[in-house]
Amino acid sequence: MLVSVAAACSAPSEGGKELPPVNPMATNMKDGFSTMDRLVEAAKREGTLTVVGLPRGWMNYADIIDRFSDKYGIKVIGISPDANSQQEIDAATRLRGSKDAPDVFDLSLDVAVANAKRFAPYKVTGWGDIPDRLKDAKGLWYGAYGGYMSIGYDPRKVSAPASYAALVKPGVSVALPGDPLRTASAFSGVMAASLNDGKVDAARGVDLFARIKRAGMLSQPERAASVVDWDYLNTARAEASARNDKPAWQVTIPRDAVLASYYVQAISKDAPHPAAARLWEEFLLSDEGQNLYLKAYARPTRTEAMEMRGTLDKTAAAKLPAATGTPVILTIPQQDEAKSYLKTHWSQAVG
Repeated sequence: MLVSVAAACSAPSEGGKELPPVNPMATNMKDGFSTMDRLVEAAKREGTLTVVGLPRGWMNYADIIDRFSDKYGIKVIGISPDANSQQEIDAATRLRGSKDAPDVFDLSLDVAVANAKRFAPYKVTGWGDIPDRLKDAKGLWYGAYGGYMSIGYDPRKVSAPASYAALVKPGVSVALPGDPLRTASAFSGVMAASLNDGKVDAARGVDLFARIKRAGMLSQPERAASVVDWDYLNTARAEASARNDKPAWQVTIPRDAVLASYYVQAISKDAPHPAAARLWEEFLLSDEGQNLYLKAYARPTRTEAMEMRGTLDKTAAAKLPAATGTPVILTIPQQDEAKSYLKTHWSQAVG
């Protein structure tokens, strides 16, 4: 009903030229709304946006949601905030056809690719700034923020590791953020340790942690002197320790071993609020939205373009750990192959 109402609205004129009717299902702002003001107007008429799987404590989403709501006068309803990517899709299936169904998704790349047919194509205004490898050519999904795998460490107990191999050191406890057979970030930690000249080698990663385990140094994150985890999480821990006058945590990304991963956005093709969904994506990929992610130590997908234009928050960007070398993003086949290898060898080698 909302779609037909919005589409039927009379078209105003601009510069003496009558604008076409609003089309909330369009694949870009120009074709669907002509101007940003008309997109905002259509979204306000819908009045609501439903998001799924977005805890307010994750990636500065409390601030992002509140800014969006206050700026545009749209109520944001969050459902299943702790849902993982697949559970977001399951929630959309369960609620399909109801007014409570999610309008937008925030997903891991593999889940987005597997469910692309469920999304409505839409290319945000900053489309050209998003690297090709972080977006679907048709606009079905696109990266918004991500991070690099890193080593967080206590400088009182260990010197800065120059490589992942340097973690194999007597007396230095090491941890992954979970079981790599079940936890995505732990799996990525093993993959980062497996990198060799920009190429992933799952056997290399498993062997490294097997050696750490044999040395008796594989520990839990809360007790370890070094933790292999995403830089936004390690950096948040470092900043928290600094605020408490306890600079007991630092972060490094080994040279030429940069593993990257990004969360991608998508609009449900069954979105009850299609204009609000498109406005949400415009906000997330705008300079303002990207800088809000940056404040949570995430790496915006439009970083390079924003740096060139001078719109990146330099203060926030300066807090990110330096990275040298070309970031590696695993393809879906590479992920599948590596997961298969770990399923067969991890328990036997590491336990």
